Amino acid sequence: MYENSEKTFDESIIPLLIEENKLVSKYDSLIASAKIKFDGKVLNLPQMAKYMQNPDREIRKAASKAYYKFTSKIEPELADIYDKLVHIRHEMALKLGFKNFVELGYRRLGRLDYDSNDVAIYREQIRKAVTPIAKKLNKIRLERIGVKKPYCYDMALSYPDGNPTPIGGKDVLVDAAKKMYGEMSEDTNVFFNFLVDNELMDLEAKPGKQSGGYMTYFPLYKCPFIFSNFNGTSGDVDVLTHEFGHAFQAYESKDIKISEYQAPTLEACEIHSMSMEFFAYPWMHLFFDNPARYKEDHLSSAISFLPYGVSVDEFQHFVYENPNATKEERNAKWLEIEKKYTPYKSNKGSKFLLNGSRWMLQGHIFASPFYYIDYTFAQVFAFSFHNLDVINHEKAWDRYINLCKLGGRYPFVELVKHAKLSNPFSKGFVKKNIKPLLKELGI
Repeated sequence: MYENSEKTFDESIIPLLIEENKLVSKYDSLIASAKIKFDGKVLNLPQMAKYMQNPDREIRKAASKAYYKFTSKIEPELADIYDKLVHIRHEMALKLGFKNFVELGYRRLGRLDYDSNDVAIYREQIRKAVTPIAKKLNKIRLERIGVKKPYCYDMALSYPDGNPTPIGGKDVLVDAAKKMYGEMSEDTNVFFNFLVDNELMDLEAKPGKQSGGYMTYFPLYKCPFIFSNFNGTSGDVDVLTHEFGHAFQAYESKDIKISEYQAPTLEACEIHSMSMEFFAYPWMHLFFDNPARYKEDHLSSAISFLPYGVSVDEFQHFVYENPNATKEERNAKWLEIEKKYTPYKSNKGSKFLLNGSRWMLQGHIFASPFYYIDYTFAQVFAFSFHNLDVINHEKAWDRYINLCKLGGRYPFVELVKHAKLSNPFSKGFVKKNIKPLLKELGI
């Protein structure tokens, strides 16, 4: 890790790192600046989500129009911020002796035991094994909601009477989570109460609040903190499982004496969070009136996410291998990649999407280059945990706890091996873990 840090940093790039940070902050502020007048309220982008999956098609259409009107307004500035980021990162790579930012980007993420060639092979596994399934799931969804000619505002609705929504707001959901983690294990019980008692969660969306959700960690106090934007959708429950998974790993690894070993690289971190979403399945009746529907929707969405996740990754490889590409060339490449991995998606009804600008709303592309595919690695590992959990819960949970306690003692591929999980770049890895889920979904 120290040898790697010597290759990724030099005092000569400090001014570039400062400028990079300023541009990322500028992007975050721009996205958070949304003040969209809708339904008699002034809403930010996360708060618009529930309207964009409303059962009433006209409401979805109007919400989508308002949403993309705002994003179109800031699109030129988003494109400019990204162009500057790309050139700054390319300049850093050249100063440090790299051909371009790709290898530097991988090294900044601590990817020491795999490279971009391995990732390209993995992306192809997703295209072959998952894209056809996602296409089928999308067809089933459209038939279910009664839409024959889909527009962009039809892509977020799963059921004709509405997507699964939680039974209450923040306080109700926190109480439900308290019961769930109290029953899940003694460790989760102690830890969730610790979070609540010490007010270590900021969960609700507010005007001007930064978008997204994450877990951060305060080493001095040996405690994590959960940040999110509750908006009345099933995503609120996902936060209480996903971000709790991150936080739980930090808690389980807090006593590792070498601080650099407490947290693994990001792709491994996401295994803890995404797997926790599935370990929470037996308690979904505490959060939803129709828990079976939530689980079906959650599982379908998790599978369908994979092709999008690798799309983001392939796009970034193009960008940093071609740093002088224009905005129009980047957008054209995005549309080409969308057609390759998610040909079933509709961009109709939004000039912003039809122009190929969807990628500009994916904050990871701006703030954490090459990070996003980590969610897909973790998603497939989460499927692996879920498949084992169905057969043998005790074995699955023991492996999960072991993975959490390992922290970041090893690089990614070696870490999953120590956790008795498969190499994600091995032949058939994706197909093997997807196959049992199809039976679960009845397709």
